[in-house]
Amino acid sequence: MPVPDFILTMREKLGTDLIWMPGVSAVVLDDDGRVLLGQRADNGQWGLITGILDPGEEPAVGAVREVAEETGVVARVEHLASISAGRPVTFPNGDRAQFLDLTFRCRYVAGEARVADDESLAVGWYAVDDLPDSVPPHQRWRLQTALTATGVPVFARD
Repeated sequence: MPVPDFILTMREKLGTDLIWMPGVSAVVLDDDGRVLLGQRADNGQWGLITGILDPGEEPAVGAVREVAEETGVVARVEHLASISAGRPVTFPNGDRAQFLDLTFRCRYVAGEARVADDESLAVGWYAVDDLPDSVPPHQRWRLQTALTATGVPVFARD
């Protein structure tokens, strides 16, 4: 997906200044206990399905939307697993952002996992104890938090 219009509008006014953005991560599990991962087109790393919320979008709805847009999989949210504040990130074009991430534990409902947009090189199901090496530590933490989630969110700083 291209950069959302609302972000382009903000960037016209703010340039590359740091902006605070709400995002979601979806830990989608199938009936075999495998997790759905995507390989990012921008850096080649494997990770959870993530995305930026649209203005006014309910976070659980946004998580399900991101899963469908990026992988073609239909998922349902079981519950919020964690809320974390990430460290500031600088993108290759110089734009700076800091993300508030809401991680949802989700359950596979339907669909065949496939690359469904231009954000991913590949998607697939992985055993949680046999993840690709390139899954970053903060996403491994989100996965583990979702696996042990009780329905009461964990608050942290990535």
